[in-house]
Amino acid sequence: MKTIVIYNSKTGFTKRYAQWIAEETGADCLELSAAKKKDLSAYKAIIFGGWARAGSISKISWFKENIDKWADKKLIAFCVGGSPIDNPELDRALKQNFSVSEQNKVKIFYCPGGFNYEKMSAPSKLMMKMFIKTLKAKKDKTEAEQVMIKMISSSYDISDKKYIEPILQCLKN
Repeated sequence: MKTIVIYNSKTGFTKRYAQWIAEETGADCLELSAAKKKDLSAYKAIIFGGWARAGSISKISWFKENIDKWADKKLIAFCVGGSPIDNPELDRALKQNFSVSEQNKVKIFYCPGGFNYEKMSAPSKLMMKMFIKTLKAKKDKTEAEQVMIKMISSSYDISDKKYIEPILQCLKN
């Protein structure tokens, strides 16, 4: 099945997953800005990857604007973020990016990535530092909040090629 993986990556985690998926499937792999200029009509499957940003998937609006045009294609979206795969909030957070009718047309997946403060823009770093400061100042922090503070206080990488397996299985079915 002729497949393309299109991604939007800020610090490299989404790009890494997109490349892993492309390598495993023989798919073409393009950054979003290049894909916007390409005719995608020959592809039978379109996979879009974006990074998590305050509960939303970055640049997902472009993908969503084309869902109806791609009705004859297998559509997959994946989001890469700093949360571990077992975060109970992930499913709800992913689904809020799509309407119910869109969820019937698109399979949605999550891949854990991490934080790379060295590659973040200055405004993103500042926003994260403010968020951490706010969390630290909170009285009666939950255990989850304490874990989050520890995780996002410095760069880390929890990405792993094994997390693309559900995406690969979806493509095969």
